Amino acid sequence: MSDTGYGDFEFERRFFVDRLPTELLEETPTLIVQSYLLAEDGFAVRVRAQASGIEGIDPHADELAVLEAHVDAVDFCAITVKGPMVEGTRYEAERELDPLVAVEIVRRAPARVAKLRHSAWLGTDGWVIDVFAGGNAPLVVAEVERGGPVTDLVVPDFCTTEVTVDGRFANDGLARRPFGEWSREWRSELLATGPRFLTGLGHNHLPGEPD
Repeated sequence: MSDTGYGDFEFERRFFVDRLPTELLEETPTLIVQSYLLAEDGFAVRVRAQASGIEGIDPHADELAVLEAHVDAVDFCAITVKGPMVEGTRYEAERELDPLVAVEIVRRAPARVAKLRHSAWLGTDGWVIDVFAGGNAPLVVAEVERGGPVTDLVVPDFCTTEVTVDGRFANDGLARRPFGEWSREWRSELLATGPRFLTGLGHNHLPGEPD
C-alpha cells in the first residue's frame, strides 16, 4: 500500500515509443510474465512473475515459452487487483505471492503478456521502458509513475504519442488482443490523427518543444 496518503491508487502515464531509446536500456533488465484471471471493462486481476537480471529473451517466442526458459530465475511474484484508468489514476492493490504458486497460475491462466522492463531516471522522474515479446512484439511502451497525480510532466523526445487512457495499450488489453493483431490499423489511425497528449494535468513539455 502506498504511504503517500492516496492508499491503493497508482498514478501513471504511458506513451507509445516508435524509436527505441537504446541509450537508456539496461544490459540486464527485468523479465515480467503475467496472466490475467479477469480483464473486463477496465477491471483486472493479474498474477505476475518476474526475474531480475535477464540478459535477453527470444522476442519471437510466445509468452509461455519465455516464462519456461527463465522460470528458475523468477525471484518475485504478486497478485494485483486493478480498477479502470481515469485520466492517469487507477485503483491498484498488490500483494506478494509465493513464486511456486504464482508461476503455476501464470502457466494456467489463458491471457498472458511477456516483456523486458528497463528502468531509467529522467530528471526527477523514474521511467520504465517495456519491450514486449510474443504476440505484442515489437511494441515498446514507456511509463512514468508518481506517488500522486502526474502533472507538469516533461515528455521525452522518444515518446511518440500518449496511450494512458487507450485501453488497447493496457496490459490486460494487450493480453486479450495482442498488438500484432491490430498494429497496422492503429498506425494508420495515428497517421490520420497525429500524436495526442493528455491535457488538463498542468503543462506538458512535449517532444521537440523547449523546456
